[in-house]
Amino acid sequence: MKVILREDVANLGKSGELVTVKDGFGRNYLLPRKLAVLATEQNVRQLEHERSVISARNAKLKGAAEEQARKIGAVKAVIRRKVGEQDKLYGSVTALDIAEALAAQGQTVDRRHIHLPEPIKATGQYEVELRLHRDVVAKIKVEVAAEA
Repeated sequence: MKVILREDVANLGKSGELVTVKDGFGRNYLLPRKLAVLATEQNVRQLEHERSVISARNAKLKGAAEEQARKIGAVKAVIRRKVGEQDKLYGSVTALDIAEALAAQGQTVDRRHIHLPEPIKATGQYEVELRLHRDVVAKIKVEVAAEA
């Protein structure tokens, strides 16, 4: 089945691309969620017309992401947790904890944009990547400290 993507879909393509997918994936996932439309002759012609609109929307999203990256780059998140021997945490610090710490400082970030390869399990300072857009990556400092 050939479809035209309306949104970016991970491991499939970017918005505006013409891709071939299996029938079930297109019928049961992409089309009901309005992530794609069927690649009929009329839709392909309309896609050519809308490419400029799509590129303008992507430029606007990238600009907003760059602005947010500039603001968030100066922020340092401090997270306090209970610790045991050798500064090991009871539990761990996850992307959700970092998102909540940033929200407390007035910076709203979706937890899915926080790239944390594995949860933090010890105290210390860490540098964490925020992938705000496919072309925009910001780095923030996260300090995990022991509760008093």
